[in-house]
Amino acid sequence: MACNCSPVQQKTLSPKFKKALWIALIINLAMFLIEVFGGMYANSSALWADALDFAGDSMNYAISLVVIGMSLYWRATVALLKGWTMLLFGIFVLVKAGYAYSQGIVPEAMTMGVIGVAALVANVVVAVILYAFREGDSNMQSVWRCSRNDAIGNLAVIFAAVGVFGTGSMYPDLVVALIMAGLGISSGYSV
Repeated sequence: MACNCSPVQQKTLSPKFKKALWIALIINLAMFLIEVFGGMYANSSALWADALDFAGDSMNYAISLVVIGMSLYWRATVALLKGWTMLLFGIFVLVKAGYAYSQGIVPEAMTMGVIGVAALVANVVVAVILYAFREGDSNMQSVWRCSRNDAIGNLAVIFAAVGVFGTGSMYPDLVVALIMAGLGISSGYSV
């Protein structure tokens, strides 16, 4: 039976897109766990912000796998849900950064830097895998935006680690957490 799908729908239904999403899901779940425990160890708001972003992306990829092949209504509805989720994660990070500021604990820079570099490598791999699918429907665009935002966020975590190391202050960590929260909020709004 021939598929009466548009080119975008055919691209969404492709086995390559499904495989790319599975790879992205596994990488993001692994990095979420690494950053949660690393963030606890290092007392880093920036790592926690990035861990929450990995969790959101993992959910994004899992939901995208579920809605592949569904009607445009369901794909658009799920994209709206993912947008709201990114927005809420951004707000949660703002609250976490405020709490970290009130406690005044300086994060451990070396752990932040090592995990930031590992996360950057993971996200660049995911972004390269998903690059071919960045021009699809809103669901595919949200997948691409998540991977792009993560790579930007990882660079920011690395810079925060360098800043914490160089100054001995918690402020570089907090600034990066606030920037990442803003990125999550703006991406959520645009999706």
